[in-house]
Amino acid sequence: MSSFQEYYPRMRELADYLLNNPELGYKEYKTSEAIEEAIHEITPMAKAEHFCNTGIKVVFNNHQTKTIGIIAELDSLYQLGHRNADSETGAAQACGHYTQVTIALAIMNELVKNKRIGDFGANLAFIFTPAEEFVDLEWRKKQKAEGKITYFGGKQEAIKLGVFDDVDYCVSVHAIGEDFERRTIEINCDLAGFNFQYFDFFGKASHAAFAPEEGVNAQSIATLFTTALAFKRQQLKNPNQIRFNPVMIGDNTESINVIPDHVSMGTDIRYFDVEYAQQLMKQFNQAAEGCSLALGGNFKSETQVGYLPLRSNRDMNALVKNVFLRNDKISELIENRGYTMAAGDIGDVSYLMPTIQIGYGGWNGTIHGSDFKLVDPVFVLDIFPEFIFNSVLEISNNLNKIRTYRRTNQEYLEQLNKMGAEK
Repeated sequence: MSSFQEYYPRMRELADYLLNNPELGYKEYKTSEAIEEAIHEITPMAKAEHFCNTGIKVVFNNHQTKTIGIIAELDSLYQLGHRNADSETGAAQACGHYTQVTIALAIMNELVKNKRIGDFGANLAFIFTPAEEFVDLEWRKKQKAEGKITYFGGKQEAIKLGVFDDVDYCVSVHAIGEDFERRTIEINCDLAGFNFQYFDFFGKASHAAFAPEEGVNAQSIATLFTTALAFKRQQLKNPNQIRFNPVMIGDNTESINVIPDHVSMGTDIRYFDVEYAQQLMKQFNQAAEGCSLALGGNFKSETQVGYLPLRSNRDMNALVKNVFLRNDKISELIENRGYTMAAGDIGDVSYLMPTIQIGYGGWNGTIHGSDFKLVDPVFVLDIFPEFIFNSVLEISNNLNKIRTYRRTNQEYLEQLNKMGAEK
């Protein structure tokens, strides 16, 4: 029996605990405590570095010049309808992050139990990161205003704090939100970057029946703006790689017989081309200005920087494919999807260094939905962790086959600034 099989009951126990104790980003205190307890069960002498309150980093020094980071995410998202949701916070493990944790710990257990670190051609850093899901934004805005965080994404904050300074390559994993008849993994799938833009349209209130001519209808300005963005879709370059979705936000407190003088809107913009996304955001502002002027109102806008695109490293994925071809426990490999418009702050890490995200099935329902659940725990908690162990091993011993780059934190921050982050 392999160490992964032996460790499976403990990982099933931990997975169940995390599933039933979901926490939102930067608040994963129970999760972090349970992980640290598991780490010290594996290796009591482990030196855990803490960051962002809940983040944990443990390095296994193999006296090599390069280090591979193995990333696991701590947080949940807001999905109150999920059967395992926290009724007070609305947090739910509808994203599968809790199994990233068990995968990383199972790898660490094999590393220690069978003294495998010497087999690797690199040092290994296990990095448990908070706040991948872009939710709970009002709370995070307050945390930022109080100087407690700078960025809403946990990996962004970790980069700023230097957590990735001694890491040269990164491997992450993520659940695939699809049903598969056979055990399936995915490689070579890029993720979009995104920003949020917020628009406030201002008009002039008046009695809608007695004196409509004295008012300026902010709702009409917002409707005109929505129409302008709809027409803008006709002029998009590479339209399959751009997404935006303007929606009304906030509460409408006007009486039905009063011309509304204020309407709030927001839209995401999901992209792969940073420069083009910048152009579009400028054009959105121009459209907002034009629509406001056309009806005699005005506006203000705000940009909230999101995440950068993930460029999944093809050289590293080729080595993962070699492991897949030698394995006899995982049946299917998806390698030709190319990209998805979903996003994650793993993209920010990929800006700095060669990075991959390997997808894994074993789930049922809609990812981020109320019905998302684990249906093949043996695959996800036993078979897949062993596959990732072997993949990291393969990568570590073939670093000469990977086209390497390493951007600085300053270059990264400048890239975020381009997208609207505060300088």
